[in-house]
Amino acid sequence: MQIARETLLRSYRAMRTIRMFEERLHVEFATGEIPGFVHLYCGEEASAVGVCANLTDNDTIASTHRGHGHCIAKGVGVAGMMAEIYGRSTGVCRGKGGSMHIADLACGMLGANGIVGGGPPLICGAALSHKTLRDGGVAVAFYGDGASNEGSTLESLNLASVWNLPAVFVVEDNGYGEATGASYACAGTQQARAAGFGMPYIECDGSDYFAVHQAAGEAIAHAREGKGPVMLHVHLQRWYGHFEGDAMTYRAADEVADARRDHDCLKLFRTRVTEAGLFEGSELDEVDAAVADEIEAAVVQAKDDPLPQSADLLADVYVRYRPVPPNAWKT
Repeated sequence: MQIARETLLRSYRAMRTIRMFEERLHVEFATGEIPGFVHLYCGEEASAVGVCANLTDNDTIASTHRGHGHCIAKGVGVAGMMAEIYGRSTGVCRGKGGSMHIADLACGMLGANGIVGGGPPLICGAALSHKTLRDGGVAVAFYGDGASNEGSTLESLNLASVWNLPAVFVVEDNGYGEATGASYACAGTQQARAAGFGMPYIECDGSDYFAVHQAAGEAIAHAREGKGPVMLHVHLQRWYGHFEGDAMTYRAADEVADARRDHDCLKLFRTRVTEAGLFEGSELDEVDAAVADEIEAAVVQAKDDPLPQSADLLADVYVRYRPVPPNAWKT
């Protein structure tokens, strides 16, 4: 599959931004300055970026509690994200969402979600809107192997098939639902679950950006063409614990070290494009340096930005809707 050089460079920058953003949060969270919980996405970058590289600004996504990577891949600004995670009023949700509820509707990012399995029902609604408005949009839900067992997810798979929605359900299978192994908690296979709802199923290696990009391209094209929903099963590994502070005693001693050595999506991407002569290593080094500067500036700014005040407490809680004009829905 031929991918434009511009797309490859943009994708590398997005993956590198996710990696550096998360690694910096790993350091900053330990200082105690960041409120709430943080769930890091390191090791899974190719999934979010490979999928979102096939999306347009008109498409929508819903995320999980591990949502920073999905945000960055969909185009949410790093400075606004960092400010949000620090609980600052300049954040994309004005400091009220934090890490687990970060969202930017202007980018089609419906939000990270503290409710396991909370994303699939949201994208059914978004997909129904795309279908009703006939705007060509597709809605994508990212969820984990743990969330694949939730009733909300299974109901969403059924609803999307019944209504023939332009939806893609991306199972980011990192092998653990918190600390419980997927082999223990997930009966049957994800493929059989998709088949149970009459839904096409595609599987790929989440450490390979090119494999994800191609698989996601096929799934998204299928949905965009009005052929109904698709399940995309991405196998990957997270490098940090379920949350910051997780000792990961449930993992083998060499498991993370092996993943970092043999399944680093950024390292594999860099090797492939430089060996193919698509990029010089120096070009990618320039991207790395630029991203490092961007992350540093975002952290410095976030620490200096103001906190929400008591007057902001009830702002944005209620929405006052304008009356719908008569016959507005008639065509």
